[in-house]
Amino acid sequence: MLQTSTHHHFPPQLLLHLPLCSRTLMLSAHRRPLLRHQSCTHVRLRVSSCTKSSSKNTVTELVKEVDGQKANEQQKQQVKRSYPFHEIEPKWQHYWEENKTFRTPDEIDTSKPKFYVLDMFPYPSGAGLHVGHPLGYTATDILARFKRMQGFNVLHPMGWDAFGLPAEQYAIETGTHPKITTLRNISRFRSQLKSLGFSYDWDREISTTEPDYYKWTQWIFLQLMKRGLAYQAEVPVNWCPALGTVLANEEVVDGVSERGGHPVIRKPMRQWMLRITAYADRLLEDLDDLDWPESIKEMQRNWIGRSEGAELDFVVINGNGQEEEKRITVYTTRPDTIFGATYLVLAPEHPILSSILSEAQSKHVEEYRELAIRKSDLERTELQKEKTGVFTGCYARNPANGQDIPIWVADYVLGSYGTGAIMAVPAHDTRDYEFAMKYSIPISWVVKPDDGDCGNFERPYSGEGTMINASSSESGLGINGLPSKEAASRVIQWLEKSGNGKQKVNYKLRDWLFARQRYWGEPIPVIFLDDTGEGIPVSETELPLTLPELDDFTPTGTGEAPLSKADSWVITKDPLSGKAARRETNTMPQWAGSCWYYLRFMDPKNSSALVDKAKEQYWSPVDVYVGGAEHAVLHLLYARFWHKVLYDIGVVSTKEPFKCVINQGIILGEVQYTACKDDKGNLISADSVAELAEYNQEKIPEEKVMKYGDFFVLKDNPNLRLIARAHKMSKSRGNVINPDDVVLEYGADSLRLYEMFMGPLRDSKTWNTSGIEGVHRFLARSWRLIVGSPSPAGSYPDGTSTVDEKPSIEQLRSLHRCIDKVTEEIEGTRFNTGISAMMEFINAAYKWDKLPRSIIEAFVLLLSPYAPHMAEELWSRLGHPNSLAYEPFPKADAAYLKESTVVLPVQINGKTRGTIQVEETCTEEEAFRLASLDTKLSKFLDGKSIRKRIYVQGKILNIVIDAQKKVKVAQQ
Repeated sequence: MLQTSTHHHFPPQLLLHLPLCSRTLMLSAHRRPLLRHQSCTHVRLRVSSCTKSSSKNTVTELVKEVDGQKANEQQKQQVKRSYPFHEIEPKWQHYWEENKTFRTPDEIDTSKPKFYVLDMFPYPSGAGLHVGHPLGYTATDILARFKRMQGFNVLHPMGWDAFGLPAEQYAIETGTHPKITTLRNISRFRSQLKSLGFSYDWDREISTTEPDYYKWTQWIFLQLMKRGLAYQAEVPVNWCPALGTVLANEEVVDGVSERGGHPVIRKPMRQWMLRITAYADRLLEDLDDLDWPESIKEMQRNWIGRSEGAELDFVVINGNGQEEEKRITVYTTRPDTIFGATYLVLAPEHPILSSILSEAQSKHVEEYRELAIRKSDLERTELQKEKTGVFTGCYARNPANGQDIPIWVADYVLGSYGTGAIMAVPAHDTRDYEFAMKYSIPISWVVKPDDGDCGNFERPYSGEGTMINASSSESGLGINGLPSKEAASRVIQWLEKSGNGKQKVNYKLRDWLFARQRYWGEPIPVIFLDDTGEGIPVSETELPLTLPELDDFTPTGTGEAPLSKADSWVITKDPLSGKAARRETNTMPQWAGSCWYYLRFMDPKNSSALVDKAKEQYWSPVDVYVGGAEHAVLHLLYARFWHKVLYDIGVVSTKEPFKCVINQGIILGEVQYTACKDDKGNLISADSVAELAEYNQEKIPEEKVMKYGDFFVLKDNPNLRLIARAHKMSKSRGNVINPDDVVLEYGADSLRLYEMFMGPLRDSKTWNTSGIEGVHRFLARSWRLIVGSPSPAGSYPDGTSTVDEKPSIEQLRSLHRCIDKVTEEIEGTRFNTGISAMMEFINAAYKWDKLPRSIIEAFVLLLSPYAPHMAEELWSRLGHPNSLAYEPFPKADAAYLKESTVVLPVQINGKTRGTIQVEETCTEEEAFRLASLDTKLSKFLDGKSIRKRIYVQGKILNIVIDAQKKVKVAQQ
């Protein structure tokens, strides 16, 4: 058997030249190269006895190609290791950990300003980090390092939101206890974060799964119970009969379970609820004072959905046209349109529905309800979907005009919003109009636009205007000719006077469903007496109520939570009365622990209080909170709600938890290229395709693609245009980039710099592996400038190439412009332009004959928040024995920021013909010489006689010429 060295490198496509039985790929155990498409170039090639037909020459040629490839790989590696980051980075990470460089002491000098910068709690999944995660973490780390150097007490912690569904599902699939997988995942995440040099205070690390932590989550729940903000109610939930469990909304897709694709129905169950609606007005009003993205604040406003309007009662009419005692209450923000209500719509889950159905329509309605309860609220309210409904066979009387109008059931109305019923005004609501047109329901216009004519209505008008067709002598209500707002006020007065309704403020916000039929979550500290079913809170002195160990944490199939299987834990007694009782077996949702974790970081070891008052008063609120926009509503809204409750009971001193929120953009995977194929399998150009979804698509390797104008095409056929798209990183798309691989090839500092240099922090960006080489070269150039060139063996000289000499004015100007720009851009979180300023400085420094130590030391300090490992090493080589983490950040001297040159306008006979760049102290003669040499200006001067020159230093040069005499102007 012939076997090549395991260290040979060659392209995988060369394997295709060998018979199948002669190919063996072996991944390198010690190192994984970062390659597009995650290919591996470490190959062991074996030619066994089964390949005797393969010629020796073929193998020899392959080995030659392998050797050539090896040389290329070594050359690439030499470029990538153009400075010794593989030695520097572990060295300084070890130093920081050993010396606890970034530990924030419990007792600090509170006379100093504070800066609390926080990343949104990560969930430690088994997949570990991908390169999208460090984007926000790097930004917060730059801010933390910057503020430390500015003399702030900095709190920059990290912890884990580790309870929740993913760990439990994995545990069920593998039979591994979720505690084991959670601890393993945390260890992986922690290791990856440390490898990137983030300056977290690891002594403050917390996990929501630790009893010392969730003790206080349970304590907060008890405070909510005391104030009537935690209660039980029967509410519709997503029930999956096949899985035997309740699913969260995010686990239901198109009416089926995300796992397994099983049908999901809406089923009423008794659940714990939190009365977040009691804080709706405060949650809405306090948004105005927050330094948050306006888009996030608007999302919260819409989610809370405060609206002012009226509740109206419509009496149900029986088959004989007689009024019944039953009434249907609707909520509307446009009571002025009551005369235009031509039908009512009930939600499929409306409690009155079954009692009003006609016999003829009963079967149709029940079938429709069965379909509706399989859909999520999101599906039902999707604006683009076709509206469906069924007539109930029953009518109601419009109180304004006495007309009997049909009652329909439709799934676009939700039982959880308003009253679960609406009055439909198709002339003035697009959704109602589409429904009425589909089912031939009458349409009555009652609002005329101030600049229109009601006779021209061909589509609904939802705006305000003047009332028409809106008067009834029978009801005594007449609003014809009134403006909409005045009409609405008049209708509300009439409703309250006649007993048909009242003014009402409504919210879209629903109370928070706070129970999960899961094992891996915080136990709810409540017991229920066996004889009465009364719920009794567990005493605060008995907290934490710990989660029992279970071997079987699969769903019960009955709707009960897995904890119901822990008999010895569930069966208990009321300590006060001694009566038999059972513990609550539902657990809290994953949101619970993440609602208040920012407070625990202030005082993580406190066993007697959630947080010490003095520490909370000093550190609150969080100054900068960075995370994804996907948490804009739920997490941020829930955290604000809990914070306000804690404020009301005196635990916290601020009304809001987060002063400034920043949403970092998404890092998309590398661009993928695809071509469209027709029914016969032939490739066709994307510009000839109307609907991409109608065609099959084939992935095209990047090496077969080229840029042609604004588009991408096949190299072999430039007429065939391709689809170029970048997608969010995911395992299913195979476009995930592991930061470990990037660090191995380029170093952590390069990864940090690249993620900041890709573009503005808040924008989405596309990952490009080749793009990281640019910032890596910048770091390498900085290293070689300051340290010197390596020896032929690759080693670098000790110390630096700086000199102890006074810097020149030019050098001071370059430095202080860089200081000014970097400082300004860090404070504005415009990190990409701060990096550009440092690149410009290095370009300028390469032109200097000497490097004054004072100039380079200041630059190293500027670099340190971005590339802390290299900066620490350079600082050490500059002769400093201690870390630079707390060295004062350089300050720009205004004296060196003034431009030494000015743009001088040049006029010819009083008319501006151009400008020249001159020194501020430029003389008239020098200014005239430069103007004469300028190509745009010289054509006006050549051969002309100069009568006089008017010069105002730094302001203007006016040259007066005699057009009659042509004399060659001397070029001085």
